[in-house]
Amino acid sequence: MPYSFNLVDQPWIPCVDLDGRSQLLGLQDALERAHEMQALAGETPLVTAALLRLLLALLHRLHGPSEDPDVWGDLWARDRFAAEPIQEYLARWRERFDLFDATRPFYQRAHPKAKPKSVISLIHDLASGNNPVLFSHSWEDRGTVLSPAQAARALVAAHAFGLGGLSPVSGERFTDGPAARGITFIIQGDTLFQTLMLNLIPYPVSDILATDVGADLPAWEMDDPYRPETRIPYGYLDYLTWQNRRILLLPQDGPEGPVVSQMLLGPGLRFGDSIVDPLKHYRKGAKEGWLVLRYNEDRALWRDSAAVLRVVPKDQRRSAGSLPPYSLTWLHMLLDYGDVPGLSRQHTKRLLALGMANDQAKVEFYRADQLPLPLALLRDQDLVTHLELALALAEAARGQLWGALSTLAVELLYHREGGNLGQQQRKERDDLMASWGAERRYWAALELPFYDLVTSLVDDAPAARAAWAQTVRSAAWAALEAAAEGLGESATALKAAVLARQQLASGLAKVWNDQVHQLDAKEATT
Repeated sequence: MPYSFNLVDQPWIPCVDLDGRSQLLGLQDALERAHEMQALAGETPLVTAALLRLLLALLHRLHGPSEDPDVWGDLWARDRFAAEPIQEYLARWRERFDLFDATRPFYQRAHPKAKPKSVISLIHDLASGNNPVLFSHSWEDRGTVLSPAQAARALVAAHAFGLGGLSPVSGERFTDGPAARGITFIIQGDTLFQTLMLNLIPYPVSDILATDVGADLPAWEMDDPYRPETRIPYGYLDYLTWQNRRILLLPQDGPEGPVVSQMLLGPGLRFGDSIVDPLKHYRKGAKEGWLVLRYNEDRALWRDSAAVLRVVPKDQRRSAGSLPPYSLTWLHMLLDYGDVPGLSRQHTKRLLALGMANDQAKVEFYRADQLPLPLALLRDQDLVTHLELALALAEAARGQLWGALSTLAVELLYHREGGNLGQQQRKERDDLMASWGAERRYWAALELPFYDLVTSLVDDAPAARAAWAQTVRSAAWAALEAAAEGLGESATALKAAVLARQQLASGLAKVWNDQVHQLDAKEATT
């Protein structure tokens, strides 16, 4: 029996409208009504990021836009996407968007050696194979059943976030999808229209991603997107719709229409070279080339925010030591170009960070973070310098806190101050320090004040940094005192606490003295 679920008009893209209500929309409605929606709302941050990549690929195909700010500005000023170009384009390629088309199903191609298996391994938040997930009660033998809408979202996310490792096809391995490593950064506006526009960078992005204009097409327009299997993407459109897996969904009858419980799965396209993704942040390693910013369980993203917001002029991007997401560079250029309605110094947007941490083909966690993005800060990079110095102060104070905690632990364990420790002693010290959770307490106490810092820098940077400095000092002392309070009142514990307090006081005094010199140097250059 033939099945059909056309993504053009069937509801499958989860959105939140301006009244906060959840809605499922087809591709056409998602674009035509983007000004009526707040945001996409996938089941996980990975699904949200993958859907954004898909919608951006469609819009780049429709509108470019060129590097002329007036071209982008004309699109922005309409406050909505014109319906006619969307309708004409989707009508032309409608057959390629059918999830169950008999000859060319959307984003699918069977691997010749693949055998039917459960679709459960398409979904990162369900346990399958060597990917155990906390609180998931699924397992691969039992499988799962997906509606066409769920299967479509899982399919798009699997191509973008698929992890390298063993595949079901003997002798062949998966490679990472284009979004699997690193954090995807999205500038978030007040509506889905604004969000898509703010990330609709000039096309082609030739200074980052080489483009073969004739061959660079989204996957659904290519005659065969899987040939050759190992290659560099032809350009940004190819990259956004990269077919990382060979997947063929196997629909069957369900109570209310087709459902999907099985598929054919095998490796798909492989990168022929390292790729710099315009949606990510990179720094240049001494020997490794460009290193992408990734999620770290022990380090909150806001601690790296100044590096992400440090815009690099276009002509310096390849020689710079870091590459911020290109959307931030483009927005900086737009702000520098002139007045754009809704984009002025007084406005604040949000920087949405979407991604996961993974190790050995296992998802450790996925996360969505939002950072405030005052446009004045992006426009005036001098304010980013203030942010860098404020974060450097917090890192330096953390170093002094660690030293004080180390003194506390060594005195408790070995009844002596510092000195050289053997490997086993260092482990015992580190284990004791970890049990106190003092560093976690310290950074947690700074997170909310950090958001205040970012927004208040715009109004009065020196005052904002002074308030931040006091918060940092208080957080360091509170973290040390919390560790010391649980040690009792033995002579050893009291002595250890006194020594630790003395060390922290001395260390913070040095940090604050250095901060004064930094402020003086900063004021001398402004």
